[in-house]
Amino acid sequence: MTRTPILIGCAHGTKSSAGQQAIRDLLDAVRRSLPGVEVREAYVDVHGPYLADVIAEIPVSEEGRTAIVVPLLLAGGYHVHHDIAEAVADRPDIVAAGALGPDERLTGVLLDRLHALHVSRESTLILAAAGSSDARSQADTEAAAEMLRGTWAGPVRVAYAAGHDPSVADAVRTAHEFGEDGTVAVASYLLAPGVFQTRLHEAGADVVTPALAPHPGLVSIVIERYSSLARE
Repeated sequence: MTRTPILIGCAHGTKSSAGQQAIRDLLDAVRRSLPGVEVREAYVDVHGPYLADVIAEIPVSEEGRTAIVVPLLLAGGYHVHHDIAEAVADRPDIVAAGALGPDERLTGVLLDRLHALHVSRESTLILAAAGSSDARSQADTEAAAEMLRGTWAGPVRVAYAAGHDPSVADAVRTAHEFGEDGTVAVASYLLAPGVFQTRLHEAGADVVTPALAPHPGLVSIVIERYSSLARE
């Protein structure tokens, strides 16, 4: 009988206890939605359990897929294409899915966060991502912004908490200087709270939304990424 593959949810990692709890809450929600699937947590940086160690604990099998790694990352940058890909490279029984974004369901999560804070759709919106020097990650973030533009009446700009320009603080300053109408809102495109979320709150915007996790929209993406590979 073929065993159901383990779902390994692999996040970046953070020193923030609130950020760590947000990831655990997301994975707990996935467990509740997939009662027949074993769900394990893993990380690529900052703290363990590290992905390579989690994979090493799973016995190698030649009788089918033993695990599927779902990156709990919003864009496909270095951690997806190098760290996670390298971790599964020598394990033909383990495969990695793509990043969570870009995805229309993430747009829905962002809109929910903005609606909860009563942000007018005429406001200037700054989509604030973590930041990466990897062009693939930047392209995914730009694609997420384009999805958001399709639902937003006001301007939508992209900015970064670190690693790439423009910074969120610079984007907020520019929006205020040009006198754009209404509120300048920062839409956090971060999965969990931590040092980057703190930087967003320090950037001088009128409104800053919380990080995305946990949210049912994220749960549905994680399940879809896992299920599409489990069916193969």
